[in-house]
Amino acid sequence: MPALPALAVCVQSADFDVAELQRQLLAGAAQEGAVASFTGYVRGAGAAGAIHSMELEHYPGMTERSIRDILEQAARRWPLLAASVVHRVGRLAAGDQIVWVGVASAHREAAFSACEFIMDYLKHEAPFWKKEEGPQGARWVEAYCGDRERAARWDVDAEGIT
Repeated sequence: MPALPALAVCVQSADFDVAELQRQLLAGAAQEGAVASFTGYVRGAGAAGAIHSMELEHYPGMTERSIRDILEQAARRWPLLAASVVHRVGRLAAGDQIVWVGVASAHREAAFSACEFIMDYLKHEAPFWKKEEGPQGARWVEAYCGDRERAARWDVDAEGIT
């Protein structure tokens, strides 16, 4: 039986250092042939116009468990060596980093696919509530149907059965 991958979840208000997160993801295992990562930022514009900041809320404990479940799903689907998610909460300005996903695998296809899967499921499944603030005032962001559709495309298992 292969060793379980190292999985890490961190929900925090502080900013993060992408280079340091990648160093932690590798952790000297020397088996990695590929690392894929994604860094998301607070956009300066949304569906309702300009955005100067965003407030993210979550349920501590529940949110981390939900993200860990997403990482475990990815580890069951692809041969991962490590996977990590850092997601910020609190008040963030336009242009601030909001999320980082990193995946290490022996092969690039698994790393790319798992990274995309994790991000798609984070957008659809992780319990975060977002409020955008701009010149027009504040508004809660509703779930985007495109996020649901992106996550649904992964609902086929390895044999092609949903």
